[in-house]
Amino acid sequence: MTGGATAGRLDSWERRLKAAVTVVPYVALAVSTALALLLDHRPDVVARTLLTVAVTALWILWFVTLHPAWSERRGLMAGYYVGLMVLVAILVAISPLFGFFAWSGYIHALYALRGRWRIAGVAATALLSAASQVGGFGIFASVAGVAIFAVVAMFNLGVAGVMMVLATITQQQAERRQRMIEELAEANDKLATAMAENAGLHAQLLAQAREAGALDERQRMAGEIHDTLAQGLTGIVTQLEAAEQAGSAPAEWRRHVRTAAQLARDSLTEARRSVQALRPRPLDGARLPDALSAVVEQWSSLNGLTAELLTTGDARPLRPEIEVALLRTAQEALANVAKHAGASRVWLTLSYMEDVVTLDVRDDGTGFDPTATPAGTGEGGGFGLTAMRERVSRIAGTLAIESEPGTGTAVSACVPALPR
Repeated sequence: MTGGATAGRLDSWERRLKAAVTVVPYVALAVSTALALLLDHRPDVVARTLLTVAVTALWILWFVTLHPAWSERRGLMAGYYVGLMVLVAILVAISPLFGFFAWSGYIHALYALRGRWRIAGVAATALLSAASQVGGFGIFASVAGVAIFAVVAMFNLGVAGVMMVLATITQQQAERRQRMIEELAEANDKLATAMAENAGLHAQLLAQAREAGALDERQRMAGEIHDTLAQGLTGIVTQLEAAEQAGSAPAEWRRHVRTAAQLARDSLTEARRSVQALRPRPLDGARLPDALSAVVEQWSSLNGLTAELLTTGDARPLRPEIEVALLRTAQEALANVAKHAGASRVWLTLSYMEDVVTLDVRDDGTGFDPTATPAGTGEGGGFGLTAMRERVSRIAGTLAIESEPGTGTAVSACVPALPR
């Protein structure tokens, strides 16, 4: 059951209770009047009875039936209840049978009074009811009558006290339930608002995630194209230029053409694997040191330069993205050496340590000023260095480049040693 439905039921119950409060006194007054008139037909008694009953009915009608909102005005309701008790006392004095109506004072005490006023109202109603039960106020003419009244009054006060306590507890519980329902309704409204805000944030995060994913995929494809097609095409152009220069030597010409064709096939294969997000072919079924050794050997044969690979530490399988990043870093570093360094020798060191793995690529070339390297895309190699940094940073690694003109270059990649 929802908080709104429960609150609706409680409000309906309170409306029925207030309706009973406004109906019961009239019924009790009518019954008491009928009994009193049947018992005593004297004209003067009938006149007094009808006049007092009319005033009493109008009193209840004005303060309770016609102005129900006045029930929240405690001072006014206290005055109303005092007037009601005076009228009840007059009616009991006219006829003890109005004791039936006197009982409605308990209902009005719970309806109109609060705190100590309620205790006083219940006590007054109990005394008037006791007076009606012992035959009216005439019993006070004798000591025995006073004693009998005292006994009956004590009984009425005890019963009324128990009834008041039970009614007060019930009312307090109802008020607590009402407050709890209101708090739950407020909490539900806040939760609904929070859920709506969360839905908006979720949609925003999804949109940002899609944009980030698209950007990351573009960066990945740009890096893969640079690492495969660009380097392959560079090698093919180099071999075809060498074949053109070896036109008078058929054997050399054919060797360069075969090498160019093989580079074209390898580049095509790597391009397809990049599009399908597969591991590079050198790593397919091979350990990282073996894959790097194959890359170094092929690069050395292609460029006619001496390159050596040294592996230190306990070589162990790493997560695929770690191994791919190190392999692509080695390929890019070797490509930069071939294009820009003018080196005669290259050293690669793959070091497995407890928490990290490092790859160092050093050459004895001309060197350069790393701070002057263009950061954007271009033929000067800027994109290669940027791609290396981005690829390594994506796996929480770092890339350091040390170089000075005339002293060679050292590229060092340090990545976490996350096991496969």
